[in-house]
Amino acid sequence: MVIRMKVTIVFKTSLKTTRHAGLIFLCFVLLTRSLPSRADDRDKARKDEPGFVALFNGKNLHGWEGNRDLWTVKDGMIIGDSAGIKKNEFLATRKKYSDFELRLEFRMHNGSGNSGIQFRSKRLPGSSAVKGYQADLGQKYWGCLYDEHRRRKILAQAPKKLFDVLKKDDWNEYVIRAEGERLIMKINGFKTVDYREPDKEISRTGIIALQVHSGPAMRIDFRKIRIKVLNAKQK
Repeated sequence: MVIRMKVTIVFKTSLKTTRHAGLIFLCFVLLTRSLPSRADDRDKARKDEPGFVALFNGKNLHGWEGNRDLWTVKDGMIIGDSAGIKKNEFLATRKKYSDFELRLEFRMHNGSGNSGIQFRSKRLPGSSAVKGYQADLGQKYWGCLYDEHRRRKILAQAPKKLFDVLKKDDWNEYVIRAEGERLIMKINGFKTVDYREPDKEISRTGIIALQVHSGPAMRIDFRKIRIKVLNAKQK
C-alpha cells in the first residue's frame, strides 16, 4: 500500500510538471510568433518607403570596396575611423547609379573633421581618389555640393539656416536626389542644394562613396543607407 501511494505521488507530480512544461512551451511559441523578426522590420521599412532597397546590410561590407584598415562595420554602422591620413580615402559601391534618391544617416564624432558622400562619381585609376559630385559635410562645408577631383570647387553653397536643424555631433539624415540634370540635397528635411548641371558633358552615372578626409584624426559613422532607383532601366 505504501508502494502504491509513492507511485501515485510520483506519477501525479510528473504529470503536473509535464503539464506546466507544455503550458510554458505553448506560451513561448505564441510569444515568439507575435514578436516582429528582423525580416518583418525590413518588410515594414520597405512598405514605409516603397521602392527603396538597402545599400548596406548592417553586417558587413558586401557590395562595397575600399581600405579595410579605415572602414569597419559595428552595431549596424559603417565606421570610417582615421588616426590621421595624408590622402582622402573612400568606401565605394561596386555598382553604379544614374537617377536615384539616396537616404542615409550620418554622425560626425565631436562634430569635427570632414567627410562627404560621393555620387555619380568614379575611381581614378591607380589611386584611392574619387572624382565627381560630393554631398559635403563637416567644417564649413555642411550641406554644400562639391566637385571632388574634377572642377575642385563648391558648386552650390548651403544656406546658413541649415545650422538651425543640424546636429554637428549627433545623428542627422542626408537625402540626395539626382534626376537628369537636377540635384537636390537635404539634411534633416532642410533643403541645402537645388542645383542644375549646365555642363552636358558631365557624367550622370557613377558610384556612390563615403569619405574619410585627409588630415587629423577623425571618425564618421553611417547607417540606414538605402536607395531608390528612379529609372526602371537601371534595376
